[in-house]
Order: sequence, then C-alpha cells, then structure tokens
Amino acid sequence: MDSIFFYRNPAAAPTDGPLAGLKIAVQPAVSVAGWPADAGSKALANFTALEDATVVSRLVQSGAFICGSTLGSEFGFGLAESRAGEAVKHNIAAAELMLDMMGESRLAACGAGVCGFKPGYGLVSHFGLIGLIPSMEVCGLLAGSCQTIRHLLRALAGPDDKDFSLPDEKPGEFSAPAPEPSKTTIGVIAEAQSALPDAEKSKFRASVAALQKAGFAVREVSFPDWPLFLPVHKIVGSVEASSAAGRYDSVRYGERAPGARNWNEMYLASRGAAFGTLLKSYLIQGAYFQFQRYDAYENACRIRARLVADMKKLTDAVDFLVLPVSGGASEERPGTLDETYGRFAATAFANVTGQPALVLPPASAAEAPFQLAGPRLGDAALLALGDFLLSVREKGK
Repeated sequence: MDSIFFYRNPAAAPTDGPLAGLKIAVQPAVSVAGWPADAGSKALANFTALEDATVVSRLVQSGAFICGSTLGSEFGFGLAESRAGEAVKHNIAAAELMLDMMGESRLAACGAGVCGFKPGYGLVSHFGLIGLIPSMEVCGLLAGSCQTIRHLLRALAGPDDKDFSLPDEKPGEFSAPAPEPSKTTIGVIAEAQSALPDAEKSKFRASVAALQKAGFAVREVSFPDWPLFLPVHKIVGSVEASSAAGRYDSVRYGERAPGARNWNEMYLASRGAAFGTLLKSYLIQGAYFQFQRYDAYENACRIRARLVADMKKLTDAVDFLVLPVSGGASEERPGTLDETYGRFAATAFANVTGQPALVLPPASAAEAPFQLAGPRLGDAALLALGDFLLSVREKGK
C-alpha cells in the first residue's frame, strides 16, 4: 500500500484497442475480478471481487489498462480518507472511476484541479459497483480533459443485460458539435450561491464573467425550491442506504464480532463493529425514516418528483446551467453527517434529478472551479461545452 493506492495491478498493460496506452485508476467500490474489493469498509474485509464491473470489462475490452485501486471512503459515501483524484493530478493515471452519490467525483476533481463528470442516470451500468443509494449513484469519471472523458464514455455507455435500470436504446457517439456561444444560453441559479462566503462568491462570479467574455449569453435564473434538494437527498438516500446495507451480515465475508449467542446478536454486533461512525449515523437515520416516519419518506419522494419536473422546465428555458462546486461549508474534514452533507450542498441536486454535471478547474487563482449541468440525456452536449471552454483558455494563453 502507498499513499494513493491500496492495490496496484501487477499485470502487463494491453497493447491493442482504441484505449490502448490509457491508464485508469478505480476506487475500491468498483469491482475488478481477483482484486480486493472492500469498498473501504470492514464489512467487506478480505472480500475479493468475483467478476469485473461492467465499466471495468468494457474499458479492458477497449484496450485500457486498469492500473490500480485507490484509497476511498466507506462505500464511496463522502470523501473521508479518500485519495480520489490524486492519481490523475500526479499523472499516475489518465483517468479515475469512482462512485458519485452526492457529488463525490465532482468535489474530488475540484480538490485535484482536474475535470470531474457525473454522467446522467441510466447512461453507464451500475453492475459491479458497490454502493449505497441505487436511485442516485452513478459511476463518476475524473480526467485531465473533457476529451479523455468523452473517449471513455464511448466505451462505457450503453445497455447492459446485467443492469435493468438502463434503457435498451444505444446512446449517441459523444461527438456533439462545439457550441456556438452567441446561440447558447447559460443560466446562473441565484439560490445556489446564497450560502457562499463573500470570497468564494467573488471567485465564482469571476468564472461566470469568463463565460460572458467567451461570448455566451449568461443570465440569472431562479429555482425557489433549491434548498429542498439537500433534505430530499438526505431522507431518500438514507432510506435506500439503510436497506442496501442489510446485505452485509458478516456471514460470507467481513469481520464477525465474537461472543454472540445467536444469529441476531451476531448480525447486530458485527454490523456495529464493521461500519464507521459516519455511515452508522446515515444508516440509523434511514432506518428511522423507513420504520418510524415513513410518511416523511413518501413526502420526500413526492418532492423529488416535483424537483425533477421543475429542473426540466428550467433546462428547457436555458441550454446549460452554471453553479458553484462548493456548498459554502467550512469543514474540510467533516466529522458529522450534517457537516458531510454541507460539503455537497451545491452538487447533490444532480443526483436527485439524474441529470449530467461537469466540474472544470479554474482558469486562474482569481476564479473558482465551477460546475456545469445539462438536461437529462444531454451528456454529449455538456462535454462538448466543457471541451470548448478549455480550448478557449488554451488559445488565450
């Protein structure tokens, strides 16, 4: 183990295929056959993946080299103890795959100074991803450029018989034309900036001004229910996580607590010992809404449907959205559930709605990393926009 990887691939890199020569790192929640796959949790201690995740098998078939598994947070939830993005930042890998369940891939990209992309829900297979929130999590991608992400998605996207959540239709070729700035409208959600400290708000506005300078029609838009995204994610996400974590019973793998007098005691003691404090808080919250306040869970699901519908109206009115990446939280190492969610206040919306979102690094120290979002199924156009903006920066140097 080193400071970034907990497992490195000893095999030789393939030499054939459209992605030959490309080194890809994965987080431990992405299964690679024969590799340790503990997903950062004692609940899966000593577990070895039985087969490749679909995202891994498709990359390998295209000639990419899965170079190793990087240190990650427990089941990919949050970024505690995670080194996501470091391999790309230090040019050890060209890209990295990780779970994005409330914005992890985008926030990791922000910290590493690289591009981070959350695909739209239903574009990339979930099979072989060890997650917690089935209706919100997707396989996020980090890379040094949007062009690399587009190359990867050509291999990754599409139907999978092992994942019933994906549509049968094949996606496009991810070769959308570059946007015409004068014909492209980008909306700035006013409510998404409200929690930013003045210094961060100033840097974000500088990033927005750069979009205007590039010729895009930028206008402020309103999303009055923006503050509801986080509580909806907390309630729906925790209920799904509480249900999903029930499979980790210490019977087939993981650490089994000693001294139990019966199966029930073994389950309770083993889960108590296996899960970290942050995850246990999340699971307990989910159990509360699942068994004590199910009405609140039902209301959250109804509000989620409304938020999805309202976001569709907004993305019908503008071509893209630009938002900050930071939620305004001051805790870099959050210790509580609320502090953890606070870091993802500006990113969780895309997991609730299922739309694609892209983070670009800042052009200068005077600007902030910013997040672009598109409509459902607008992944190709969103990456084309990101590619265009990065090329504009290069030309301006």
